[in-house]
Amino acid sequence: MPGSFSLAVELVTARGVVTAERSRALVDKARALADDPRIDVLSITDNPGGHAMLAPDTLGTDLLSRGQEVIIHLACKDWNRNALESRGWKLASEGFDNVLCLSGDYPLAGYGGSAAPVFDIDSIGLLKLYSDMNAGLHVARSGERLERTNFFLGCVVTNHKLHEREVVPQYQKLAKKVRTGARFVINQIGYNARKDDELLRYIARENLSVRPLANVFLLSRPAARAFNAGRIPGVIVTEELLALAEQHGGGADKGRSFFLDLAAKQVAVARGLGFSGAYLGGHATAETFFEILDRASAYADDDWRELSRELRFGRAGEFYLFEPDPETGLSSDELSGKYLESRRRRRTDLRVPLSYRFSRVVHRTVFDPEGSLHEPARSLYEKVDAAPKPVGRAAHLVEQAAKVPMFKCRDCGDCSLPDIAYVCPESICAKNQRNGPCGGTRDGLCEVYDTECIWSQAYERLKAYGEEQEMLDNPVVLKDNALARTSAWANALLGRDHQAKAGEFSG
Repeated sequence: MPGSFSLAVELVTARGVVTAERSRALVDKARALADDPRIDVLSITDNPGGHAMLAPDTLGTDLLSRGQEVIIHLACKDWNRNALESRGWKLASEGFDNVLCLSGDYPLAGYGGSAAPVFDIDSIGLLKLYSDMNAGLHVARSGERLERTNFFLGCVVTNHKLHEREVVPQYQKLAKKVRTGARFVINQIGYNARKDDELLRYIARENLSVRPLANVFLLSRPAARAFNAGRIPGVIVTEELLALAEQHGGGADKGRSFFLDLAAKQVAVARGLGFSGAYLGGHATAETFFEILDRASAYADDDWRELSRELRFGRAGEFYLFEPDPETGLSSDELSGKYLESRRRRRTDLRVPLSYRFSRVVHRTVFDPEGSLHEPARSLYEKVDAAPKPVGRAAHLVEQAAKVPMFKCRDCGDCSLPDIAYVCPESICAKNQRNGPCGGTRDGLCEVYDTECIWSQAYERLKAYGEEQEMLDNPVVLKDNALARTSAWANALLGRDHQAKAGEFSG
């Protein structure tokens, strides 16, 4: 409820049928959590870490029957848009209203080898789809409007990042997610109260109508090692925190008391900072989560300010959007002077290539409707479109001869190069993210390809022209796969690509 502090606990499903021993243990844990009146909602993962697991709604059905609020995670990595729509109708029909919309972790080993990722649409595309279902999805072929769903949609944000070119796009994408229908947001795992405070200040500054939940992950020595090594995309454990985990983890209780206290302090600080709730995760029993809540409730209302000083596991050179508050050590409402000066000088950390500068000129001249060569180019492609097929094939070959060496073009036919400062999402982004960065980067690098994230590159390129603030202000991009292996130039000039269809998506 608005104004209350909600408590959510994450449940990670297992591989195998629900009657298997490991799943039965999870069912028992879920029921124990549901029986505790302090727990407001249980959140169930969808193939976390890219592994095949039991579908979240299988476990969720039992919980719904007990009157428990449930969040179903839904990731785009394993489903195309038709399957996601089908999943939406199934969830809505079965009473699952709370959906956490995710792009998802890149798939790992599956049956017979590694699974092929889907990423037909991304988290924002999924938010757009389910928001349209809430409004009554319009079916273009028949003209009918389908029954409305009642999804309460959520998203994630990852601001525990090192560089400006990572942090600012994460905030920009959060704003776009809220504009697209997200009603609650969970931040990624991190142990830096100043970053958590900064997130709330960004939400307030941008007047975003969204309920933020603070991620509280029960750490352990093995988990700290994995996080520190970057084995879980987007999650940060600093060297300082790892040293504490190693120190306490070597004790007689393997650090249990230390890690429980750490989580309890996070809950208390989240409440004090003004989060709408806490989102508890980690491999633990229901009784362990109850103990965390008991310890958190033992703190006085004003203790959070002092406790927040113990949760300052930042990194040297880490970017902050706001100036620090000298009294609390958290964030102030004043934007970072260093950041503002960097924007004023259009100072970039990555080189802005000549090919991008050239592409801007071509786009402004040829593809912009106000460009001096736009009408001649459109007229030319109208003639090419009406000519015999060999003419079109020849023109397409010329296009590919230019775009493949410059952009590693994959010939998708629905080009997002102008959307992403002429970095190709098809060839360079492992998740084909066309609406902003995923949360998996580490120090600017893609979690899969170990190259600079396309959105980090785009941010730096646009910043050189003072345009980075509008990077994600465009309508939601949904690639039309029917255009694959056709001329993207023709599709852009003749109004067949996603730019022409923006705001007109239909079933």
